[in-house]
Amino acid sequence: MSAHVEIKQLTSIEQLNELVKIEKAVWQMPTIPVHQTFTAMNNGGVILGAYTSGKMVGFLYSFAGFNKEKPYICSHMLGILPPYRKSGLGIEMKKKQAKIAKKMGYEMITWTFDPLESKNAYINLHKLGACGAHYKENHYGDLNDQLNQGLPTDRIQIEWDLITTTRKRTHVLDPEKLLLVMEEESPVYRTHCTDDLQKSDVWFVEIPNDFQSLKREQIELAKKWRFESRNVFQALFAAGFIAIDFISEQSNKSYYVFSMGV
Repeated sequence: MSAHVEIKQLTSIEQLNELVKIEKAVWQMPTIPVHQTFTAMNNGGVILGAYTSGKMVGFLYSFAGFNKEKPYICSHMLGILPPYRKSGLGIEMKKKQAKIAKKMGYEMITWTFDPLESKNAYINLHKLGACGAHYKENHYGDLNDQLNQGLPTDRIQIEWDLITTTRKRTHVLDPEKLLLVMEEESPVYRTHCTDDLQKSDVWFVEIPNDFQSLKREQIELAKKWRFESRNVFQALFAAGFIAIDFISEQSNKSYYVFSMGV
């Protein structure tokens, strides 16, 4: 990340109005009302802005949640203007969020992402060391924005443990334990591996390296990937596995690593 970008916690209505401008530019969809972000900010939420030369170029919006056991932070939206992407800024904003949340007494941050977005999977699971804990089928219903139009909004729910931070993230692919593989761009479900998922404590799932390009160029193939991968992911989560890592190879191959949950 460039040294001249400063990440700070937002505290005023004026800053939240700046956030709206970034949100419009990035998402091109109806924005979150400022009265809502203001309320979240003043009731246990963490909202960050990334600034360069006094100008906001990115934001992270999260609010307080509760799961009948303990409070946590629900991280709902992160947006960065195009010139500042691919610089590591998103990762640094997540780390800042974790530092603030932990200081506030939170032990976990949760959020969702599209399981076929390899770059997000790599950041969430490998770079940050979070875990994919649940699969949500068509989680947000049908959306018509640029990123989601034309496909069910399936999501993996991330759980980022702020207390236990040490975890092995150096997994090596075992081709014999691949449940879903890419052959001539299509997903192929290796049913012989899924007859008994309990025979191994680690499984791998291949996904497209660039799902957005696939959607633009071959929407029917993208739909096939959505539905075939859904079958595999749901089987793994139902059997007690969680996503613990993501392998991104130089050959443009992308793989999830699933392990039995503890």
